[in-house]
Amino acid sequence: MKHIIILGDGMADHPVEKLGGKTLLQYADKPCMDMIARMGVTGRLITIPEGFQPGSEVANTSILGYDLNKVYEGRGPLEAASIGYEMDDDDLALRCNIISIDDEKIITHNGGNLETGDADVLIKYLDQHLGNDYIRFITGIQYRHLLVIKGGNKHIECAPPHDFPNHAWRPLLVKPSANVAADPESETKQKATRFSPQQTADILNKLILESQPLLSNHPFNKARARRGERLANSIWPWGGGYRPSMETLMQLYPDIKSGSVISAVDLIKGIGHYAGLDIINVKGATGLADTNYEGKAQAAIKALRNQDFVFVHVEATDEAGHDGDLDLKLKAINYLDQRLIKPIFQEISSWKEPVKMAILPDHPTPVEIRTHVNEPVPFIIWHKGITPDSVQSYDEKSCVRGHFGLLHLQEFMQTFMSKP
Repeated sequence: MKHIIILGDGMADHPVEKLGGKTLLQYADKPCMDMIARMGVTGRLITIPEGFQPGSEVANTSILGYDLNKVYEGRGPLEAASIGYEMDDDDLALRCNIISIDDEKIITHNGGNLETGDADVLIKYLDQHLGNDYIRFITGIQYRHLLVIKGGNKHIECAPPHDFPNHAWRPLLVKPSANVAADPESETKQKATRFSPQQTADILNKLILESQPLLSNHPFNKARARRGERLANSIWPWGGGYRPSMETLMQLYPDIKSGSVISAVDLIKGIGHYAGLDIINVKGATGLADTNYEGKAQAAIKALRNQDFVFVHVEATDEAGHDGDLDLKLKAINYLDQRLIKPIFQEISSWKEPVKMAILPDHPTPVEIRTHVNEPVPFIIWHKGITPDSVQSYDEKSCVRGHFGLLHLQEFMQTFMSKP
């Protein structure tokens, strides 16, 4: 049996008064997901382990069956793996957003929806002016980039910028961790660190402050200012860690002999890299609501013909949630349903070789809060011959009654990979 997981990042939400007290999944036009819910078995899943923040890197790694307490090293190393940067033992890799600030506040975490080509110019400019023998800026995708500190110390507190829209940025500057838990597996790497947590925090805060006049005075931002557009005028490093040590999915689940990940997001590609999956890049996949849904669907179908496991990730619903854009998130849910899930489901339904499909988000990103929250998410599992439960639609409320009940962390993948 082959397996495919389709994940709508941040797709779950809260009841919204404007929608008559319904969540977006309850209100959205998503006939294919609802049909699969009626034909399959549903439940809810806790994706965030105790003590972890509800980030996509945490939730997606957990969904794939990994124990975060053993493998988690932050977003930075995942970004590094995705863009092909091979980390050394003394590297501290951090996710480096280009953000928009105004009136001493974080306005957006995405620099006004930067295009990769424009961001590449800015990142190379920063590396030229701020990089040195132990500091490197490396281009990623759109607003998501990589900052490497040779000898940096991971025991620091960095605020994820998407969690603090319209918050003052200065109180969120990097701090050394107040409590450093024992971490025996990282002792070797710790010995390679050149800087203490305080020194590392000082380096990063200096880079943040120095980036702001450099970016504000760059011709790209001057042109944006003349047009009245948001400026991409500060870096924001966070999610730092060392090179992770992970078993592949093939080692964890013997039924998986080969597999692929399809995503526009570096951190998801990075998880896939360490999980032993092939990374499939789809032309026109943007990470936004204008992404190439049809291209992703066809890439998933093609990969599933030749491999045992495919993980398809769509970022659009999460970005709309962070922007607080209700109409866009509803549209993104519909696009995911009709332009990606529907053609995949129609195709695999006709195959002689059985395929097991799962549909779920990684965490809620409520439009009225504009940040991730740590709450259970609804999921569906379907394959030919499965005995359906009584759930008739796919949403946060209906799936409470699902046969699988409430699963925790690695239980989802164990359930998904179990034989019918």
